[in-house]
Amino acid sequence: MIEVPLPDSRAREEALARLDALVKPVGALGRLEELAAWLSAAHGVVPPRPIEDVRVVVFAGDHGVSATSAYPREVTAAMVRVFLAGKSGVNVLAKQVGARVRVLDIAVDEDLADVPEDVRAYKIRRGSGSIDVEDALAPDEASRAFDVGREVADKEIDDGADLLVPGDMGIGNTAVAAALVAAALGLPAADVVGTGTGIDEAGRARKIAVVERALARPRGDGPFDVLTALGSACAAATAGFLVQGAVRGVPVLLDGVFSGAAALVAREIAPDAVHWWLAGHRSTEPSQAYALKALGLTPILDLGLRLGEGSGAVQAVPTLRAARAVLAEMGLLADLA
Repeated sequence: MIEVPLPDSRAREEALARLDALVKPVGALGRLEELAAWLSAAHGVVPPRPIEDVRVVVFAGDHGVSATSAYPREVTAAMVRVFLAGKSGVNVLAKQVGARVRVLDIAVDEDLADVPEDVRAYKIRRGSGSIDVEDALAPDEASRAFDVGREVADKEIDDGADLLVPGDMGIGNTAVAAALVAAALGLPAADVVGTGTGIDEAGRARKIAVVERALARPRGDGPFDVLTALGSACAAATAGFLVQGAVRGVPVLLDGVFSGAAALVAREIAPDAVHWWLAGHRSTEPSQAYALKALGLTPILDLGLRLGEGSGAVQAVPTLRAARAVLAEMGLLADLA
């Protein structure tokens, strides 16, 4: 297991005391107060430091179960180019909050020779195996991808990031996420499989059958065994990214279903890492609800989003900034006298 420092409980208690002393009824700002205290503990100071440098890293890769999607797997490679052009959903939404977006080819099933080398520098393989009939990864690839995620987190933090957001891009990723959540929590496929990119009920039934076959295949019990059998290189990289953010004491804002599934696996590797994670928003995919409940995380927003890419999480950044401002700028009741 990887050792992770715990947030500062003293700072949290100090923040809670100050919140109760502000010019408002006790608890009147609801979730904002909870988030303000959480940030104080993460930063070890009251008020928390400003959230200025937000980094979204989109881990891109194809999945062997992409046939369960409404879109062909060629879309993944095309979307990498869209990210680089600054025209994706997360590019547009991140720009509104001043967040920077980086995309990495972890397992896209194309060479992408026309994109910058730094996008391809961490590639583990071309695509992942179809988990209903074979392992997603070769025996050493899950650990390699996990280490890639850790390295990427380190580089973002060393470059000044004070909030990390994991993004995902890969046709078939909701099926992989459902399988990971079902395996981690012992749930049947029908409970965790949603409509993903917008498939109909017949498509969902086929997707359930794929996940059922995947869960029935033999696999080991360890987190890297599960990633190898049921995950993908980008899921393993996301898990490493989440863990290393926690190791470095930098908050991580989870996005939707894919990062939620990766977080469940990451918790098995570094149990205390969960103390450094927040859930940015509630996805429409059912497996995310199960994952977040198991992790003890409550989404900040519920906008009915299902795009992925980190797009939902970045919408929660203004809420975190507002929570911080409450502690930093509101007056005290004692000053009214």
